[in-house]
Amino acid sequence: MSGRTGAAGLAAALRPVLVALTLLVPAAAVSEPRPDDAARGRYLVAAGGCLTCHTDRAANGPPFAGGARLATPFGDFYPPNITPHPRHGIGAWSEADFARAMRDGVAPDGAHYFPAFPYTSYTLVRDVDLAAMYAFLMSLPPVDRRNRPHEIRFPFGWRFLQTFWKLLFFEPGPFGSDPDRSAEWNRGAYLVRALAHCGECHTPRNALGAVMGERRLAGAADGPEGEAVPNITPHDETGIGAWSAEDLATYLSIGMDPDGDFAGSLMADVIAHGTGALAAADLAAIAVYLRSLPPIENRVGSPE
Repeated sequence: MSGRTGAAGLAAALRPVLVALTLLVPAAAVSEPRPDDAARGRYLVAAGGCLTCHTDRAANGPPFAGGARLATPFGDFYPPNITPHPRHGIGAWSEADFARAMRDGVAPDGAHYFPAFPYTSYTLVRDVDLAAMYAFLMSLPPVDRRNRPHEIRFPFGWRFLQTFWKLLFFEPGPFGSDPDRSAEWNRGAYLVRALAHCGECHTPRNALGAVMGERRLAGAADGPEGEAVPNITPHDETGIGAWSAEDLATYLSIGMDPDGDFAGSLMADVIAHGTGALAAADLAAIAVYLRSLPPIENRVGSPE
């Protein structure tokens, strides 16, 4: 048996166990979810990777209670508490407040969020999905944990500058399906571009921190935490052009690449608390979409 065949067999055997394990952390945080929206919202929140950024795992922090450090060239950001605590979380937010934050990058008090919060992708999320995500987050136990202020280099910490940044770089959503593409392709596009916001890490940014649209998903030499983030366009030499649809689905499910190596660093968290919880049909849709993109040559590192 070849190494590749054996790796594929191992992936198939391990997938149900590992997917189940990835669901345990979010499930433990749920308290009496509403049967309509909250259950579906839990799935969408996993697809959005919210647990990864909004949980300080280094300090064994409670799920979704914020505090994890996100290092960028502009300074350190600390994603906030998004449990329904009325003071330190989003417990006082209405559904409209939540939708405005996600779609427009604006807080209930009118302050503009920094684009370290990927509202530039979440703006594409459809209203019905935003409502479900809100229902799930409001079903969580409220955690009394104060948010930590960002530590941003001067003058990038001035929030009023975000008004001008948005005028230059922000295009509000929501997502529009391409009628010339299949339902599967459109589902994959929606997941990659909106919920999973893959382009926020896998795309290089300009000097002002805006993603470079013409290089979308071509990888970034200086991504989050200063680490290289790989090219995930289907370029044969510098991207994932040699990966099959099954390879992509396996990687996003359990983190194993075609060579039998496993994802590390931030991508391991994304898989463990995000894409690893996705249904097989959604993983297949992501693979269809990624493999349809124009290949871009950009060598920045392996997809780990």
